[in-house]
Amino acid sequence: MIRILIGLIAAVVVAAAGLLGFNLYVQHRMTSGIEAAFAQVRAAGGKASHGKVTVDMLARTVTVVDIVGESAAQPPARLRIASLTATGVRQPDRARISADSIELTDIELATEVTDKVPAKVTYKVPRFTVKDYSGPSNPAQLPASESLLDIYRFALQQFTGIAASSVTIPSVTGTINGGAATPDGGEFAYSGITLQDIRDGKVASTKADGFTFTVNTPQAGKREKLTGTLSNLVAHDFDAAAAGTVLDPERSNDDSYYRIYRQVSAGPYVLATDQGMRAQIDSITVDDIAVRPSKLQLAAILALVPQPGAGPPTQAQAREIMEKMAGVYEGIRIGNAELRGHTMRTPQGPFKLAAIRANLENGRGQLALEGLDVETPKGPFRFDRLALNSFDIPQLMRFAARANAEPKPTPDEIFGLFRVFEGVEVKGAATPFRDTNKLINIDTISLGWGQFVGPVPSKAHLVAKLNVPIDATDPAMQPFVAAGIDRAAIDIDLGAGWTEQSGAFVLAPASLEIGNLLKASARIALANVPRAVFSTDPVQAASLAGQIEAGAIELSLRDSGCVDLAVAQYARAQNVSREAARGAIIDQIKAFGQTIAANPDATAAVDAVIRFVESPGQTLIIKLTPRGKVPGLQLVQLLKTDLLIALAQFHVEASTGL
Repeated sequence: MIRILIGLIAAVVVAAAGLLGFNLYVQHRMTSGIEAAFAQVRAAGGKASHGKVTVDMLARTVTVVDIVGESAAQPPARLRIASLTATGVRQPDRARISADSIELTDIELATEVTDKVPAKVTYKVPRFTVKDYSGPSNPAQLPASESLLDIYRFALQQFTGIAASSVTIPSVTGTINGGAATPDGGEFAYSGITLQDIRDGKVASTKADGFTFTVNTPQAGKREKLTGTLSNLVAHDFDAAAAGTVLDPERSNDDSYYRIYRQVSAGPYVLATDQGMRAQIDSITVDDIAVRPSKLQLAAILALVPQPGAGPPTQAQAREIMEKMAGVYEGIRIGNAELRGHTMRTPQGPFKLAAIRANLENGRGQLALEGLDVETPKGPFRFDRLALNSFDIPQLMRFAARANAEPKPTPDEIFGLFRVFEGVEVKGAATPFRDTNKLINIDTISLGWGQFVGPVPSKAHLVAKLNVPIDATDPAMQPFVAAGIDRAAIDIDLGAGWTEQSGAFVLAPASLEIGNLLKASARIALANVPRAVFSTDPVQAASLAGQIEAGAIELSLRDSGCVDLAVAQYARAQNVSREAARGAIIDQIKAFGQTIAANPDATAAVDAVIRFVESPGQTLIIKLTPRGKVPGLQLVQLLKTDLLIALAQFHVEASTGL
């Protein structure tokens, strides 16, 4: 029994001695590997050091303390980590190393914006934990370049080679020191940061419970504090490889889109100042965020940014900067973006906006504002929806860059503004009417154009439905006031389009309805309209206008009260009865008919007008068909000088009916 016990004790001693030796060997290997990684930083001109490396093979734990690093770039970035502990460490193969958990404590990163801008930014992270880590066993060679873009590209490339089930950062705090002018520039903090399912450069979800910041800004000799709070920040399906495409010089001609995020959401977002201003957005959602390397050339954009202390850019430099910034919009795709529940306190009263919706691809998209309600000095202003269709941000920026430059924008460039957006729509709006307490109510206004000939649209359509107060102080409105009409419902539908194959230009539909008074409509056709007449050169357009010929014209007027209103106005002006007034108006029409008795068509039209006045509630229809070729410019001149000769160019049909 004693022999067995002695044998067991001896075995334990030998095993312990062997394990101690193996621990020392592994610790030496670990220390050498860590030192090799730090040597890369020193070789690049930076500083890097660490304290004791401890290895516990029983617990498969590696601990490194007092990690300090400083970049070679000026101004330098400084990093301190109190300790790094990896547990459950193993090496499944020579190329990779794994750990059940990696925890970093008391991380501090300090950096400056540039050597000419004294703003200093400091980050502090009490704890950083990675679960189920797997990554390369040997550190990658750091880039020789000190370019920030090259470093970002290197980091994204390395990120694609690691995997982890989660990353947890309970809090991040930071300060911004703007130098002697603003020593207490600002503070910021993140809370509850988690990343889930990291693999192949993709992150399934990134969440932050909250983000807060405080900025102190000088205002008229005083300090004003701005505070912001953003809650519930969530990002789904981040792709580091896609993000890296815009940093890769070899992708500069790649015109494909690469999705960086499937969705990003957050909210509420609150901004407030200590002077009483407060603004809030309830929720923010952005879907399908993608980039296009051929357009999003970050290196070229950064190269154009003026350096601190440099003078203002020249006109040529400003145009180049604007051109590059326009390219940024062409290089980003956003499937859908929504900002909901905007509120703000203003001196005039509360500002409310239910939603902003937008999308973007190739620099063009739709922008819509919904549910605006705001007070103005003259009263409330609101609308249910305001939308800009096919809004082209880059084109607007390029025009703005040319607007104040020499030489001045050409007519083609000015007309090119039609392409900035191809339509506007307003629904459910109300706006103050002059200095009265009444409102103009807009059911809908929709204006669109397109079918461009060069920069000039050859197709347009306007629809408007609104209800307008009658201004009792306007002398022209007195007939309406006398008739007891205090508001007018107006419906407008105007359309026009040119067909290149036939050379026809048609104004249709063209209708105007004023509720309880009339509905008028027209269809006017022009023939032989040449393409070149849609020119920004007025001389060229005028010279070709002589080729245009008049086509068929159809006019329709339905009486819903306008005849009785005209009769009543005549009766008041002449101080006669309405019956006498109607008879006097008919007599005047007959007298005009006798002057054109030589034209049977015109006489028939006069008879139709008489019937229209005699019997209220009828519809008057007049059709004019050219008897031959009628030059458009000649017709316009005849209408000004001799109406009878102008009418003689057409076959006239007139009729009335209920």
